[in-house]
Amino acid sequence: MLVRIHKEGRTILIVAALLLFALNIVVAQFLPIAFWPILVLSIAFYIIILQFFRNPARELHVADNNLVYAPADGRVCVIEEVFEGEYFKEKRLQVSIFMSPFNVHVNRNPVSGVVNYFRYHPGKYLVAWHPKSSTENERTTVVYDFGGGEILMRQIAGALAKRIKWYIGEGEKVEQGRDMGFIKFGSRVDLYLPLDAKVEVVMDQQVKGNKTIIARI
Repeated sequence: MLVRIHKEGRTILIVAALLLFALNIVVAQFLPIAFWPILVLSIAFYIIILQFFRNPARELHVADNNLVYAPADGRVCVIEEVFEGEYFKEKRLQVSIFMSPFNVHVNRNPVSGVVNYFRYHPGKYLVAWHPKSSTENERTTVVYDFGGGEILMRQIAGALAKRIKWYIGEGEKVEQGRDMGFIKFGSRVDLYLPLDAKVEVVMDQQVKGNKTIIARI
């Protein structure tokens, strides 16, 4: 099966291929005894980068704004009631997904609707599971008006993830399941849902973007 590569990885993959090719040519010329080990390591390293930027085609089972789909692949690392102080300024139900370096790093719209609010915040690069990463790390904040209310989503950089990309803006109408951004080499996505939302996932569950239902509203 042909691997689809996300646009954010194309330049990196080309540069990595050229550098690794040059490295192996140099090793073959000046240190031939190490050629095969270096070649194997180079291939393995390239495969890791390749899988990081893969972009599998994922259609929604059912497009439904009463369902909040996972906006990213990864592991559920937070399910709790918290005070959201940037936009809602009230208590919300937070569900967070941690993306390891081996997960797909495409971020998708969890619902359809209008982007009522968007902000980019420069910040620190604490590890993604740090309690303050949601408020102190580099991040974006997106508020979706899905017709029956609003939900908030954050892309959060981590210790290695220092390149957040987004493809939406305030006032835009977006479609559930479509790409909204990408986090290079990391790291976490937070959802802030109404308190009466019915959460359909549990702690440490592995979820997939556009496939796993996070909650019912």
